[in-house]
Amino acid sequence: MSFDRTFDESALFRICFVCTGNICRSPMAETIFKALVKRAGFEKVVAVISAGTGDWHVGEPSDDRTLAALAGHGYNGSGHRARQFDPAWFANLDLVVVFDRSQERILKAWASSEQDSSKVQLLLSFDSEQSALMDVPDPYYSDAALFDQVLVMIEKACAALFRQIKPGIRQGVA
Repeated sequence: MSFDRTFDESALFRICFVCTGNICRSPMAETIFKALVKRAGFEKVVAVISAGTGDWHVGEPSDDRTLAALAGHGYNGSGHRARQFDPAWFANLDLVVVFDRSQERILKAWASSEQDSSKVQLLLSFDSEQSALMDVPDPYYSDAALFDQVLVMIEKACAALFRQIKPGIRQGVA
C-alpha cells in the first residue's frame, strides 16, 4: 500500500500518528481520529494516516488485541496494514503525533528542518488530564486489559486533539 494512494494531499489538515511498529497504538489512534473526523463531516478536509518508526510489521494487519480493543469500543480497524514512516512525508503533513518520548526523539532526528521537527508532538500533550503522563504505554508485550486501557487513553487524547484543531478546520471550510 503506497502512501500516495492512501493520503489525500488536497485536505486542509493532514495528520499522521506514529508509534513503533504501526500495529498497536497508531492504528488505534488512526481509527479513532477518522471516526471523529467522519462524525464531524470533515472527511474531505482532514486526512489521517498512521505509520511506525520501524519496519518489522510492514504490510501486516493490526495486532489481534488492537482489533479486539477497537471492536469492543465500536470501531472497525480491520482494513489497516502497517507501514513505516518516511521522512519525505513531513512536507505533506501538518502534524505528526507520537505516543512516547522515544518516538518523539526518532521523528525529530528524521526531520530535516526546524519546521518539520515542530510538527512532531506527543499525543498526551493535547489532553490536559493526561499530559503529565507524557507517554502512552506500549501494550504489545502485555495483555488484552492493557490494550483496552491504552485505547481509552488514546480515545480521550484524540478527542482533546480534535477539539483543538476543529475551529481551524471549520474556519478553513467556511
